[in-house]
Amino acid sequence: MIMNKVVVIYSGGMDSYTVLHNALRKDYEVYALSFDYGQRHRKELDFAKSVSEQLGISHKVVDITSITPLLQGSSLTSNIDIPEGEYSVDNMKSTVVPNRNMILLSLATGYAISLQAGAVFYGAHHDDSAVYPDCRPEFVKAVSEVTRIADWQPVEIVAPYINASKSDILKDGLTMGLDYRQTWTCYNGRKKACGLCGACHSRLKAFEALNLIDPQEYETL
Repeated sequence: MIMNKVVVIYSGGMDSYTVLHNALRKDYEVYALSFDYGQRHRKELDFAKSVSEQLGISHKVVDITSITPLLQGSSLTSNIDIPEGEYSVDNMKSTVVPNRNMILLSLATGYAISLQAGAVFYGAHHDDSAVYPDCRPEFVKAVSEVTRIADWQPVEIVAPYINASKSDILKDGLTMGLDYRQTWTCYNGRKKACGLCGACHSRLKAFEALNLIDPQEYETL
């Protein structure tokens, strides 16, 4: 096992973008991994590809759309309207993709084992924990315990911002000089971000909390 080698689940959104650079700043040898699981905002994958190319790091996009029929009932994978407004449990519950992070972390762990990497990083954070059960500290702890014993090679699951807010993540990224124009957050995959969905709302609130203007282009702003 090579402890300085890690896999980063990189969606192309602002949280995973910050996690990616967090790992790079710690001098890890980073292998970025993105998934196309049939999400309607797969435009985020274009941003992940572009950033990875700029950084000159290994990046794989894995097509797992064959399992999309198993992940129905979410507004991200089914013909259900994307909720607009506040990033709250009642409003955002329809965006939960069944067992998504367990599936993605399992695949990323397999990749880590094949690389002899010591850890898998992903962008779970405190603001997501109310809406998404697979972004809670107890989930990270439990799944990491499993990945340490699931194979001859132990792999740790790391969520560096698990106790941080989205504005905390943004603040950390800005101290690293990151350009958030290179990220895609909107749950609608149109030419510009909608500015109305819960994901856009959360992102805009993070910038507002730091008295900053989001450089993302919006349809409504």
